[in-house]
Amino acid sequence: MASSKSPAVEIEVDNRVVRVSNPERVYFPESGATKLDLVEYYLAVGPGIVNALRERPCMLHRFPKGLAEKKVHQKRLPAGAPDWVETVQLYFPRWGRTADELCVTELGSVIWAVQMSTVEFHPWNSRRADTEKPDEWRIDLDPGDDCDYATVQRVAHVVHEVLDELGAVGFPKTSGGKGMHVYVRIHPDHGFKDVRRGALAFAREVERRAPSDVTTTWWRKDRDPRKLFVDYNQNARDHTIAAAYSVRGLPDARVSTPIEWSEVDDADPHDFTMFTVPARFAEKGDLHEAIDAHAFDLRPLLEWAERDEAEGKETPEEPDPGGG
Repeated sequence: MASSKSPAVEIEVDNRVVRVSNPERVYFPESGATKLDLVEYYLAVGPGIVNALRERPCMLHRFPKGLAEKKVHQKRLPAGAPDWVETVQLYFPRWGRTADELCVTELGSVIWAVQMSTVEFHPWNSRRADTEKPDEWRIDLDPGDDCDYATVQRVAHVVHEVLDELGAVGFPKTSGGKGMHVYVRIHPDHGFKDVRRGALAFAREVERRAPSDVTTTWWRKDRDPRKLFVDYNQNARDHTIAAAYSVRGLPDARVSTPIEWSEVDDADPHDFTMFTVPARFAEKGDLHEAIDAHAFDLRPLLEWAERDEAEGKETPEEPDPGGG
């Protein structure tokens, strides 16, 4: 096994130079993949990861000693950042204080974060121009403990059907775990509470169409573990999920990977890893590249929310802000 004190290397990224220390430190023991392998992965998918993170506050999931050691959830930018690494200041009500989070504007910032032991990138669904007005609605298909991936695939088709009827363009990706995410660009006209209300109304419509597969039950303990939870809470303030093209902190180095709707039935999330995705990216490019061209007006979903509320369906309280 390579020494953890291997010499540093300098990586040229556009017009930046990033010094990567301990490049041969093993991050993924199952494969022997190193810190430098992780750097090279993010370089290979550079346009995709930057597009996913651009101008968004970003929480970092860091593994200072690799996956064998404890993960660190880092909101504040790690110390020692070059002056060209940009940030955005956020206020966290639960803490009663602010934090300067990474705000990616170029690939060099991603590579510097990897140098600082970041494996996963978890961006907000709002941008720096107005962090309180999301421009991304996130549909998180979260299977229960006894829910198989075939259910995720079936529900994804229902999601696609409802989005088509709304005139919304969804951009699916594997979660890198057991589920699937679908992102929809929205006009940044509403706050987090309204986006979450709209997301809940959408989830309830999916549940109506697939009641044997889907639940919107708030408490995990009350859910049927055989069903899939459409997790509208991922649209609450300061709730983040792994970005498109983010590696996950899993032994096989799986990647949260954009897919085409036509791939839903055949794509196996286990096949998308930091070793396979670069070739796929070289072939297909960034499948989320066009997302900004398809902004959706949230008003139809808010009308659905008003209808549900008039029928006595409550909107549960938002989770505590400040979570990850």
